Amino acid sequence: MSDRYIDFANSDLGRRLVGAVGLPSPARLERWEAGRLRPIEGALLLGGGPLAKTIEAFAKRLTDELYSFASPELEANEWVAGLGPKLKAVVFDASELDDIDQLKQLREFFQPLLRSLAPSAHIVILGRAPEQLDDPLARVAQRALEGFSRSLAKELRAGGTLQLLYVNEAAEDQLEGALRFFLSPKSAFISGQVLRLEACGTAVQDWSRPLAGRKALVTGAARGIGAAIAETLARDGAEVILLDVPPAKADLEALAARLGGRSLALDICAADAPAQLLEGLPDGIDIVVHNAGITRDKTLANMTPEFWDSVLAVNLKAPQLLTQALFDSGALHDNARIVLLASISGIAGNRGQANYAASKAGLIGLAQAWAPKLAERGASINAVAPGFIETRMTAAIPFALREAGRRMSSLGQGGLPQDVAEAVAWLVQPGSGAVNGQVLRVCGQAVMGA
Repeated sequence: MSDRYIDFANSDLGRRLVGAVGLPSPARLERWEAGRLRPIEGALLLGGGPLAKTIEAFAKRLTDELYSFASPELEANEWVAGLGPKLKAVVFDASELDDIDQLKQLREFFQPLLRSLAPSAHIVILGRAPEQLDDPLARVAQRALEGFSRSLAKELRAGGTLQLLYVNEAAEDQLEGALRFFLSPKSAFISGQVLRLEACGTAVQDWSRPLAGRKALVTGAARGIGAAIAETLARDGAEVILLDVPPAKADLEALAARLGGRSLALDICAADAPAQLLEGLPDGIDIVVHNAGITRDKTLANMTPEFWDSVLAVNLKAPQLLTQALFDSGALHDNARIVLLASISGIAGNRGQANYAASKAGLIGLAQAWAPKLAERGASINAVAPGFIETRMTAAIPFALREAGRRMSSLGQGGLPQDVAEAVAWLVQPGSGAVNGQVLRVCGQAVMGA
C-alpha cells in the first residue's frame, strides 16, 4: 500500500510545507534491487580499534571507495571532514574501549562525520559482549555502547540506520557476512539493534547465491510476508518448499511453480500435522521459517476461548510441535537454521492483543530455549520481530491508527514485506549461525519496546 504522506513530503511542494510547519519528513528508503553487485555503492569509512584492520582486509569486496578516519594504522586514504565524499557506510571498532574516559572517542569519531552522511547511510559499531569480560571497568564501558548506539540511531536523518554488534573473538571470521547485511540496503528498515556474534563453524561459499544447495521450508507462504520470504530465499539460491493451509492451495502452487519449488498444503494445527510434514520432507530440511500466524484481537475482558485458543495454537504451539518433530526424527539437518516470526507486540505488548502478544513472546522464548540444544549440532534458531509492515492486514487498520503506526519509529514509516524477508534470508545463511537464540527487530527502531 502506498504511503501518500512520504510521497507528499518528498515532493518539491511538500518539502517546503513540511519544513515550514515542522512536520516529520521521512525519507524514501533505499532497498536492495536485482542486479546490484556490491553491498555498498558509495564510500565506506573505517575507524577505531583493531577490528577495523580486520575489515580493511576484505573491504574491497564490499565497496570500491574505502577511507579511514583518525586511524593511522589503516592503509586506506584518510577521510577529511568537509572535504571528503559523502559517506554511505561507517564502521567504528569500539571493542577496546575499556574505561569510562575512553568513551569520549565515540564523540570524537562520530561528531565530525554526521553532517557528511549520504542518504540511507548505514553505521555499525563493534564491541565486545560485556558479560564475557573480566574487567569490571571494561564491562561498564562496553555496556555504555548500547545507550550511545540507540540514541545516535534516533538522531540520524535521511533514512540512516545504526546497529551495535558485540563480536566474540572467535566470531571475527563472520564479520563479512554481518557487514554485507547491515551496511547494505537489505537492512533498510532495521535500526537501533544490538546483536551478539559468536563462533560459527560454517561460512558462505558464494556471496551471489549464499543459500545454494540448501532446502528451505516456509510456512504461511502463500501470500504477504511469507511469499516475500520464499521469493528472497529462492533468489539467494535455496530450494524452497512452501507450506500453507489447504484453502490457499491455488496461490501456493502458483508461487511454488514460479520459484521452481514445491508446495505442501497442510493445516499445521491438525493432530497429524507433524507426521504429514515429515512425510512431505523425505530428504530432510536445512532451513525452517515459521511464518504462519493469525490475529484474533479483543481486549481480554471480551476475549472468547476460541480467539485465545486459535491464536496460541497457530502462532506458538504448532511451531513448537513441528520443530520438535523435525529435530527428533533427524529430518532437521546439522547446521540447520530456524527463524521464528515474532512481533514487537510480543516485546512491548499491545492493547487488545493479549493472546497475540503472548504467542509472539512465547516464540522468543522458544528461540532462547532451543538455542543451546541446536548449537550442539551446529544449528541455530532466532526470532525476527517485525514492527509496522505494509501488508493487506495493516491496510485494513483505520486511517488514524495506521498513520500513527507508520510514524512511531525513527525512520517515520512502515516497512515492506521485503524488509522482513531480507532479515530472514541473512539469518539463515551458513555463517549466520554466529547469531543464536536472539531477536532481530525489523521495525525502523519503533517507539514500542526496548
